[in-house]
Amino acid sequence: MSLDVLNLLLVLLAALGGGLVATRLGYPAILGELAAGILLGPPLLGLLELDDGLAVVGKLGVVLLMLYIGLHLDPNDIGRASKAGALAALGGFLVPAGLGFGLMILVTQDVVASVFVAVAMGVTSLATKSRILVDLGILNTRVAHVLMAGALFSDVAALVIFAAILGLAATGSLAIGGIAAAVAKALLFLIGTWIVGTRVFPVAGRWVTNRISDPSLQFLLVVLAGLSFAAAADAAGLHAILGAFLAGLFVRDGVLEHRQLRDVERRARGISLGLLAPVFFVTAGYKVSFDVFTDEPLLLAAVILLATVGKVVGTAVFYLPTGYGFREGVAVGAGMNGRGAVEIIVAEIALAAGLIDGTVFSILVFMAIFTTGTVPILLTWSIRWLRRHGELVADERSRVIVAGAG
Repeated sequence: MSLDVLNLLLVLLAALGGGLVATRLGYPAILGELAAGILLGPPLLGLLELDDGLAVVGKLGVVLLMLYIGLHLDPNDIGRASKAGALAALGGFLVPAGLGFGLMILVTQDVVASVFVAVAMGVTSLATKSRILVDLGILNTRVAHVLMAGALFSDVAALVIFAAILGLAATGSLAIGGIAAAVAKALLFLIGTWIVGTRVFPVAGRWVTNRISDPSLQFLLVVLAGLSFAAAADAAGLHAILGAFLAGLFVRDGVLEHRQLRDVERRARGISLGLLAPVFFVTAGYKVSFDVFTDEPLLLAAVILLATVGKVVGTAVFYLPTGYGFREGVAVGAGMNGRGAVEIIVAEIALAAGLIDGTVFSILVFMAIFTTGTVPILLTWSIRWLRRHGELVADERSRVIVAGAG
């Protein structure tokens, strides 16, 4: 294996250019990075190419990205998140996922591929993050709080389901014995990580706080913890991204001092989002094929339509028991329609594992691009709708949960 430094330089320049254009237009950088890979890579101009070294850099980048996401989230927020956030996440995940599974099983008769498409369609990432919420002046409203709480539930659920299905698929059989073995390994992994995360991490954190003052070494130790959890997840037949994510969740206030934790989080964000993960997203664009527009145009349109309608309607319907009104449910569903980093990661790993083909992968990428692109438009319209009816309510808490990575 070798790494072509010039190729890496060109990929990073493409990521930078695509990311800057996307953020200038109000969209997440990963859309620009994907677009750069599609435009400059094999699908169109063919100026960039993939080598083994880039693949390793990209994999490390996505593992560190999931570690950062775990660091960024507070596991206590799951308990504090509102009932509305849980209901929004449930409806926004189950309905589009169910529609996606039904569509794909009808077309392909492939259960595993259909499940992966379902997970990708059910995922919610706050694609525009706080930018659109700030632009609309709704950052401290109940809608914004529910959006972010819902994204937290959805991302965690999607990662767990994805890892579980990947583990079952790795057995090569749906026989009872294979399923039981996969489930047992997954449970052992989850129990082991919980014990280490809740018992060992706090003790190790106190030792680090008292003995190591160099922030770089503190960051290195957290990365080593993330890689250890990632390796354990791989050994359990799950995927490294789940292990890295869980490691980040367990490194919280109390394990490290708040100042140290924020410094580690800042460094993880800089290295993952600023350097390594863009390589993953640019090279993911290499694998997209425009043939899907001619070979499977109806399937592509159906996936995009069901993903959008399922997300908005599913969220709005499940939101009704909150008593906050159908219009607010529609606004939450519109904001949750974006797919981001988690969806692309799930699709790329499934492609690499041979569980979906290039056509399905391309459909999922274009679905992510389209649904994310509609978030500012749909959310702006729905917020105006709420304002016209005097139903835009301020959040009771000044603190807002921030969740999601894409």
